[in-house]
Amino acid sequence: MKALSLKQPWAELILQGRKTIETRKWNTNFRGTFLIHASRQIDKKQMRELGFDDLPTGCIVGKADLVDVKEYTTKEALDADVEQHCLKIDNLDKKRYGFILKNVQRVTPKSVKGQLNFFEVPW
Repeated sequence: MKALSLKQPWAELILQGRKTIETRKWNTNFRGTFLIHASRQIDKKQMRELGFDDLPTGCIVGKADLVDVKEYTTKEALDADVEQHCLKIDNLDKKRYGFILKNVQRVTPKSVKGQLNFFEVPW
């Protein structure tokens, strides 16, 4: 099964339903169910700002359906969806892609080494 690695607390925000769009600098043709991997690296600043102390890392923490991809070519378009993707940037120098997520489910964490882009995990 495919998996996508995200830093904490972003993986947790998806699991809580607070983040329904995952933004990337790259596009994908993939649609379907994938596993959410919490990478070993964390975003310390965001962890503090969002009030998280300790979240699982280096493991699969959930699964979701990628149902569509939205292309952002302007900062205004990106800012219009900030409640869904939680990304605040000063300027948009290149287009970004928003992976629209549905049917998110938390799973019992399973230790897995992460990779870039979508990667295959025996599940």
